[in-house]
Amino acid sequence: MPTPLKLAGRSAVLLSTLAALAGCDLVVMSPSGDIAAQQRDLIVVSTILMLIIIVPVLFLTLFFAWRYRQSNTAAKYDPEWHHSTGLEVVIWSAPLAIIIALGAVTWISTHKLDPYRPLDRLDANRPVPAETKPLTVEVVALDWKWLFFYPDYGIATVNEMAAPVDVPINFKITASSVMNSFYVPALAGMIYAMPGMQTKLHAVINKPGEYEGLSSNYSGDGFSHMRFKFHGLDQAGFNQWVARVKQNGTMLNRDAYLKLEKPSTKEPVRYFAGVEDGLYEAVLNMCVRSGQICMNDMMHIDMMGGAGVESHENRAKLEHDNRHAGETGHAGEAAPGATFPATGNPSKSEEPAEGVDKEPQSMNHDMHNMHGDNAAPAGNQAGPAPAQLNNAGTTKP
Repeated sequence: MPTPLKLAGRSAVLLSTLAALAGCDLVVMSPSGDIAAQQRDLIVVSTILMLIIIVPVLFLTLFFAWRYRQSNTAAKYDPEWHHSTGLEVVIWSAPLAIIIALGAVTWISTHKLDPYRPLDRLDANRPVPAETKPLTVEVVALDWKWLFFYPDYGIATVNEMAAPVDVPINFKITASSVMNSFYVPALAGMIYAMPGMQTKLHAVINKPGEYEGLSSNYSGDGFSHMRFKFHGLDQAGFNQWVARVKQNGTMLNRDAYLKLEKPSTKEPVRYFAGVEDGLYEAVLNMCVRSGQICMNDMMHIDMMGGAGVESHENRAKLEHDNRHAGETGHAGEAAPGATFPATGNPSKSEEPAEGVDKEPQSMNHDMHNMHGDNAAPAGNQAGPAPAQLNNAGTTKP
């Protein structure tokens, strides 16, 4: 038997645990933005609908176990029973009704809470005023930090952002290398950030305060510390924040961005009082470094029919993920990203794997037959790459 002292100790641990749980900030269930609040309501409604089935099932499981226990000889025993129409109706109609209700809620919420859909209300009681100008914030997920552009103000910040209360925010989100996920639990749901692509999020913060933002998609060594502060401010406080950034910030041009882009962890907050024109578009199109072809230019070339047989000469302009190229690690080891496949040859080696013919005859024969009826014009076989490739881009100004 436990001694009174042990019981008192266990009771103290239990009470302290309950007290700690009571003091937890369950931000997902107590958000400060309208979009997050609607998502919270969706969670609550879905949970209640499912509990309509789960609670009776749990109760009946315990009831049947107690009612038909071996020692209860008064319970009716009918081994020949096999069907009840009324019971079948209840068993099948209740889950069917729940599924229909969940389907309706999901259908409505999927369209209403579409992150690409501009806001039509500030909260449940206030529509967005017609004269309200949304705040545009361009987000770049770096390794392992967050970069925020404010194109309306010409500033940028690292690991800190701010927005006025009750002003719609239009987020444009991309990444520099691997995929991440932008998430401010108090504001709205998580949205993926992907290199060479732009996702969107429309949200609004309704209460002043300091909130935490983070990456919710694992992206490497510094993922755990890839966090930032989101400040919800009144309009006067937001104007002061912008003024502080302009006063204490430096210039963010392409060279500064390429240094900032290099992987780092626990990056401190940084301010940039000025941003080079077109920098976010260059990040989005993966052509910040000199000599690279922008993604939108490459897509235009593809749309026009390709760049010709000599386009291999422009390979270097299409190498985007080369942040570690030419670098070495500790003691002369290859930098991260340099791999040696199972063939034993270095990555991108032109040497064939052992036991593999350099030019398989059957494949060459098949490829010759495949292109025999659709061969390119003779004038293109030995000519230079089309002018559109060389003119498109080398780099954006």
